[in-house]
Amino acid sequence: MRLFINIDHVATVRQARRTDEPDPVRAAVLAELGGADGITVHLREDRRHIQDRDVDLLMQTVRTGVNLEVAAVDAMVDLALNWRPLAVTLVPEKRDEITTEGGLQLEGAAADRTSQAVTRLTAAGIRTSLFVDPALDTIRASAELGANAVELHTGEYANSTDFSGRDLQLARLREAAQLAGELGLSVHAGHGLTYENVGLVAGIEICEELNIGHSIVSRSMFVGMERAVREMQELVRRARS
Repeated sequence: MRLFINIDHVATVRQARRTDEPDPVRAAVLAELGGADGITVHLREDRRHIQDRDVDLLMQTVRTGVNLEVAAVDAMVDLALNWRPLAVTLVPEKRDEITTEGGLQLEGAAADRTSQAVTRLTAAGIRTSLFVDPALDTIRASAELGANAVELHTGEYANSTDFSGRDLQLARLREAAQLAGELGLSVHAGHGLTYENVGLVAGIEICEELNIGHSIVSRSMFVGMERAVREMQELVRRARS
């Protein structure tokens, strides 16, 4: 299983003072030294954390691969086509949210925008993934739109406060992952995953990639980025063994 490290919140700390540190590009180097299989960044339309300069430099320095998360709007897709990262994950975006609150809505005009974005990226040879809730209709729609992969939104699982709720959400994730695989989609997962809850999601056999950021960045403040990544990789390895 691949572990991609989302370094957005290194940039969040930097932007709190509008200075030049901590530098998310340096964090990416340390994450790779710690065993990251790739680097994920979400370039938001309002540029609240990651900046264009960061993506420019990451594209030059990351040795594994960059997964660029962007909204399915022309301006952001244009940037992705210019940078040509390893993969682009299309995500929903609201200006007033603290973090992404749910998966893409693949109906009506939103589905049309997503379809156009997938078509443009695919034509340029860029691998596409859609960040979606673990709902079977949404998985089917993702396959119909021609995406290469889905990233299952694990937020409801991560936010479950009791065992029955957690088990219900885990069952949803497993069912959605199974259907995605049957439809030819690669299965990724992410959002709200921590050192405490990652094991059960990492244990979903068909899932081949996790995207984790906030928990790793948080731990890195106390133990350093390399060690924080190694510790998460060890938990993922145990879950897969």
